[in-house]
Amino acid sequence: MDTYLGLDLGGTKLLIGEIDEHGNILRYKKYASGYFNQRAAFGIIKDSLDDYIKTVGWTNGKPEGMGIGLIGRVDPNAGVWLQIDPSHTEPIDLADEITGIYGIPCRIDNDVKSATRAERVWGVGQYSKDFVYINIGTGIAVGTVVNGRQIRGSHFNAGEAGHMRVGVNLGIKCSCGRYDCVEAIASGSGIDRCAREFKSRYTTSLNIPEDGTRVDVRDVYKLCQEGDKLCKFLTDNAAAAIANLIMNMVRITDPDTVVLGGGIVSDGFMYQKIQSQLNKNTMRFVTNGVVLTKLNPEFIGLLGAAAVAMNK
Repeated sequence: MDTYLGLDLGGTKLLIGEIDEHGNILRYKKYASGYFNQRAAFGIIKDSLDDYIKTVGWTNGKPEGMGIGLIGRVDPNAGVWLQIDPSHTEPIDLADEITGIYGIPCRIDNDVKSATRAERVWGVGQYSKDFVYINIGTGIAVGTVVNGRQIRGSHFNAGEAGHMRVGVNLGIKCSCGRYDCVEAIASGSGIDRCAREFKSRYTTSLNIPEDGTRVDVRDVYKLCQEGDKLCKFLTDNAAAAIANLIMNMVRITDPDTVVLGGGIVSDGFMYQKIQSQLNKNTMRFVTNGVVLTKLNPEFIGLLGAAAVAMNK
């Protein structure tokens, strides 16, 4: 049985696991990552891999390949991690370096593009060649598949749809420098930012931490259903922003399926609020509808990394 090693590197954790060709996770281990630049990330990956091999090991011999999902811009063809964000640009030949150390062919890709690849291999790609995968978590990004091929762009920067304006006007400045991008309103970081900006204007029981920890979106949804005014404001704006993003993507790429993933939408409450704001005329050709990913949201990045290793 061929197996593949996936590494899903995020801002708080690195998940390493071995996956078979059917998408079954055979074993895995989680490591803390913390804040990093690209060269520091290389050290985190190497130290964690060394520990994984020592403490977990292989299911049945060395894996056929290794895939790594990464934040930021990635050239998957050259195996180069180009940048985390404009302020963290230090291109490194990550795939070649890892291959040389461990003797396992390594491929790399952006984290959301990796998750989109998982959808292509084990998710909606089994019945759709034209779909949009929208990941709504700490940030917002999109993977777009047209005629069975994923859109990447001239600088591997396609899919940064979190920096679209979507008709919800709150005066919130986004990290990109524009105002009222969907990421600044509807992502985990955006909901936290809006909670802090508007807490003085609405009665609320929401716990807004002062230690740098983000607001817990689960608390926002729970309190919204209990009539908390701030949480209703936050939830209604996020739902409207996400619905408008979906409709914008539908108008641009004409998908037959829209897949939602990420912690912000995995809750059925938010999913229903989004659905209620979708215009039927705009959505009439989305024949398979707007669906929540059937892949485990906790492991979709790991599955995506394994799919990258498979090169499918």
